[in-house]
Amino acid sequence: MRLRIGWLIPLVAIVLSGCAHRPVAVAGATAPTLAGDTAHPDQAQGWVGTRLYFGLGPADHPEQGVSEAGWREFLDKQVTPRFPSGLSVLDVYGQWQGKYETAPERLRSKMLILYYPDTAENRAKIDAIRAAWKQKTGDQSVLRVTGPLDISF
Repeated sequence: MRLRIGWLIPLVAIVLSGCAHRPVAVAGATAPTLAGDTAHPDQAQGWVGTRLYFGLGPADHPEQGVSEAGWREFLDKQVTPRFPSGLSVLDVYGQWQGKYETAPERLRSKMLILYYPDTAENRAKIDAIRAAWKQKTGDQSVLRVTGPLDISF
């Protein structure tokens, strides 16, 4: 069976139009808003984003190091109580060469992304998370990358 290209474009458009979600207006209802939600402001100044990189263990030996369950336990006990309003976690692959190592070590890793108001209290929370991980694993470091944001929710 041969499809002509002239039929393909309209067919794709029809299929994709079924994927679009359009909210239905309800008489007397107002649109949801985040007005007054300090954890998720419409517009914010003085916020920063931090990415923390946690090495879980050797990439070639997933049975060694911290398991997924161990990571989730750390996230639940050390991170979420400090930043309950939201966060993101990505699986990443990384390399690290320690001070006394002759070659880089390939690591299974997690990247934790947090957005928050830049305050001394929040910076202390970030430092506490890093310290807790180093204590848990014996790692020398948890890479931290922080920068200013222009953010809105």
